[in-house]
Amino acid sequence: MVATKKTKKTHESINNRLTLVMKSGKYTLGYKTVLKSLRNSKVLDSAAHIEQLQMMGFLFFHGEVKLNGFHLGKLIIIANNCPPLRKSEIEYYAMLCKVGVHHYNGNNVDLGTACGKYFRVCFLSIVDPGDSDIIKSMPGER
Repeated sequence: MVATKKTKKTHESINNRLTLVMKSGKYTLGYKTVLKSLRNSKVLDSAAHIEQLQMMGFLFFHGEVKLNGFHLGKLIIIANNCPPLRKSEIEYYAMLCKVGVHHYNGNNVDLGTACGKYFRVCFLSIVDPGDSDIIKSMPGER
């Protein structure tokens, strides 16, 4: 019974943080946009690498990488009932890009409702958390 209360409390906490991200931050919804943002992202490791990327056409805005309208996500949230092949593909790309992944405890209908949308959401990429501390509060993330 105690474990059920704790998971419900953390579930509500994540939902509250998600609503704050939807109001004040930047995000992308859906498999295709999350996958495109992960494919187009590059990990910045040195000043020479940044100059090389700028010469190749990457644009930098306040420490964020932008290419063809896609931002580098800082956290990916995956619903628990998404197809396993898609889930593993997103997890693989996130591992390569060193982006955190959180497995949402609810299904895609619950995740869509937590985002304030009237449709199902399997994948959510948080680009800018805004006023929320969702990236810092996720256990096991960077």
